[in-house]
Amino acid sequence: MRSSWWAPLVGWCVATASSIVLASMAILPVLRAPVVEDRALSQLPSAELPSLPTPLPSSTIAPVDPAPTTSRPAPRPTTSETTAPAATASSRPATRPSRSTTPTATIEDGWTVTTGTDGVRSYVRSFRVAGGQAVIRMTSAGVVELVTATPADGYAVQTVQNSPDNMAVYFNGNRNFIVHAIWWDDRPFVQVSEVGG
Repeated sequence: MRSSWWAPLVGWCVATASSIVLASMAILPVLRAPVVEDRALSQLPSAELPSLPTPLPSSTIAPVDPAPTTSRPAPRPTTSETTAPAATASSRPATRPSRSTTPTATIEDGWTVTTGTDGVRSYVRSFRVAGGQAVIRMTSAGVVELVTATPADGYAVQTVQNSPDNMAVYFNGNRNFIVHAIWWDDRPFVQVSEVGG
């Protein structure tokens, strides 16, 4: 009868140990996932903070009119006299030669959208977090680009882009922010999150 008091204790120890092992195995994929992201982030060169912040782009959109160029040399002055033909009256007002028009900008879901002469739509938007500001451009060709990234005081900025249609901008400081931009389902998609806060 002496052996009966330790049997429940051994059973409890075995059950506890097996539940710890099973719980550890179940949570193992979750524990391993951030390690891969941390390694990719640690391999990036650290960004140096500029002494003066980079000016942010203006939110107004002004069309740019390119200056016309000429390939002919300027005419030389001549000393001979020429007579100009008489001007004829016209019922039509003088028209300017046609020039290419600049693409007009529209706003779609907060994105400033323009269409280039090649038919590719360009989406531009600014994202502001406590760690700084990022301006991101995406095109309908599936390309994601960082226009500017300006960290706030006490923050550093890093960018990770593993494919042309997927980019993450990290603002690291006493709090950490991620601006994750992807071209998804033929439209821009951005997720802004704070990590560890």
